[in-house]
Amino acid sequence: MKITILTIFPEMFNDFLNTSIIKKARLKNLVEINIVDFRSFSSFPSKRVDDYPYGGGAGMVLMCQPVLDALESVKTDKSHVIITSPIGPKFDQQMAYELLEKKEIIIICGHYEGFDARIFEFVDQHISIGDYILTGGELPAMVITDAITRLVEDTISEDSIIEESFEDGLLEYPQYTRPEVYKGLQVPEVLLSGHHENIRLYRLKESLRTTYLNRKDLLEKRKFTKEERKLLEEVIEEEKKQ
Repeated sequence: MKITILTIFPEMFNDFLNTSIIKKARLKNLVEINIVDFRSFSSFPSKRVDDYPYGGGAGMVLMCQPVLDALESVKTDKSHVIITSPIGPKFDQQMAYELLEKKEIIIICGHYEGFDARIFEFVDQHISIGDYILTGGELPAMVITDAITRLVEDTISEDSIIEESFEDGLLEYPQYTRPEVYKGLQVPEVLLSGHHENIRLYRLKESLRTTYLNRKDLLEKRKFTKEERKLLEEVIEEEKKQ
């Protein structure tokens, strides 16, 4: 997996590339992440990358020339080009898996008031990470890169991935560690029982409960097993009594 990020603020990625899971994946050569400063491709002596919009309006617009010249310098026949943009669909776990299948990904980070629209002709996919405004596309690029990298084989254990929120369409069940009692708060006894089947059922039920209480929208599009349906009905009845 190769990920190349085009940005005018490469320094923002220094800590990102050298911390935690991203660093581990890079050191193990599981993923190659390159940061390209497209300001260096500007044809202006001042290295400017933006200009006033035709037709007037507030703010500045990123020009075609530096962005597309930078893109041309790294793009291959295998490249899948992404631009961080509010017009794209919201990024989710399913999209992360789809991007994992790509051999090479290029992410173009926006800034200022946006891009010259002609740049979009050279892009394969627009992606948004949510309905809010950010200063630039660097944080979305990090989010996308992190989500994909975690899924690369051997980056983290498969069991860890399977048990996380959204992997099976549900939010994750509550987790506990030592001590057994802290400030009067007790770890659920079933987790101390050593009874694997009871623990499995408890975790599934609590995963359903967490999702029911916080993200009912995830349940609306889920196809339930008989076991899940029964446990969810128990959760709903229990919550009604609260």
